[in-house]
Amino acid sequence: MLTMLHLFRKLRDDKAGLAAVEFALVLPALLALIFGAIEVTNIMVAKTDTTNIASTAADLVAQESAVNNADIANVFSAMTALIYPYDGTNAKIIITSIIDDGKGGGKVAWSDGYHTTGHTKNASMSVPAGLMTSGGSVILSEVTYTYKTPSNYLVKLPVSMSNTFYSHPRRVAQITRTAN
Repeated sequence: MLTMLHLFRKLRDDKAGLAAVEFALVLPALLALIFGAIEVTNIMVAKTDTTNIASTAADLVAQESAVNNADIANVFSAMTALIYPYDGTNAKIIITSIIDDGKGGGKVAWSDGYHTTGHTKNASMSVPAGLMTSGGSVILSEVTYTYKTPSNYLVKLPVSMSNTFYSHPRRVAQITRTAN
């Protein structure tokens, strides 16, 4: 019995492996905190990119007098480049020209979508008060992006974010849309 008591005291007083045990206990929480911070940062950057895509898409189209299929395809290509290094196939972009309907509202003159369908031509669209002048138009850009984490360890669900942006045409009252 004396040797057992002696062995217990010896183990109690031995501190040689204590740091390793403490590190092993703290490591999982520390790694979750670090990788969680990285994941939250990635989500915030993707949200900022979504805002930039919405404003840039509307601005690019608003600089033109008329747009055609190639112009719209170029805008969509540029917008997917802005979301890099994130997956551009998760972005849904709609660019719409809304014209004054003469009744204080707006209607769709034309609309194009990337990974989604655009709005129906002549459909009624609401525009914030004071944004569109009589006989004028606005370019509306709507972006929805679904962020999917590279690993499903910390963030298990996709995070969806969206942004809309209005821009006034710069050269003409209404931007026309042609096929060629």
